[in-house]
Amino acid sequence: MQFRQQALSKLRSADDIDLPVRYARPQGWLALTVTLVVMAAAAVWAVTGTVADTVSASGILTHGQGSYVLQSPVRGQVTAVLAEEGGTVRAGAPLVKVRNPGGGSTVVRALAAGRLTTLSVSIGAVLDTGGEVASVERVRDSRDPLTATLYVPAERAASVPAGAAVDLDVQSAPSRTYGVLRGHVQAVGRTAQSSRQIGSFLGSAQLGEEFSKHGPPVAVAVRLDRSSATRSGYRWSSPKGPPFALGSMTLATGTVHLAARHPVDWLLP
Repeated sequence: MQFRQQALSKLRSADDIDLPVRYARPQGWLALTVTLVVMAAAAVWAVTGTVADTVSASGILTHGQGSYVLQSPVRGQVTAVLAEEGGTVRAGAPLVKVRNPGGGSTVVRALAAGRLTTLSVSIGAVLDTGGEVASVERVRDSRDPLTATLYVPAERAASVPAGAAVDLDVQSAPSRTYGVLRGHVQAVGRTAQSSRQIGSFLGSAQLGEEFSKHGPPVAVAVRLDRSSATRSGYRWSSPKGPPFALGSMTLATGTVHLAARHPVDWLLP
């Protein structure tokens, strides 16, 4: 009880009425000032600063004219292979000879001129009618420039503008060693493509399934930047790029650089 009486007496005392009230310690004012400065700087950056946005997608280097799959018109056994994979063929050129069950032979010929990218049969193979014989890439001249086709997810394709810069990580030329291949968006497809459409254009059902495994994508054509200073004939992020020429039907991963945006744009409806 004695301590309680002393405490009550202390509360009734008027000695401390004139003492100044301390609202905050100096450390508190410093923390508040720093917080306000940081918030102001963030607001200014959100309005005046920019953030680069990108879209990444898988793709392939081709000569841009597409490919076709050559099928056998008859059932039978392959008795001769008349063309070499990787070589160029003219329209009507003989590719393989097939002996049918009746004893006759049929020569399977190229439908259009191009480069024989895949020869699917060998001597002794048995083909059914409609069986795949070869894939031929349509190309007018072996010196025709390569282009890249990226298969961009449909929900991101609308944000890709023509002329946007593109960096390509080419499978046959690792970027850690040779850098990335430079290019610019030439055209953006209007509709998404099915795996069958992609496979028909590339002459490979397997590639059609690979590029559409996350849903039907939109094809984006990329023009590769040319350069006379590199062995490949194209511009790279490194001074020389790879010491060899690039081949058609080479897989690549592309990064499309979209227009820079102000951070505040993401907050506005």
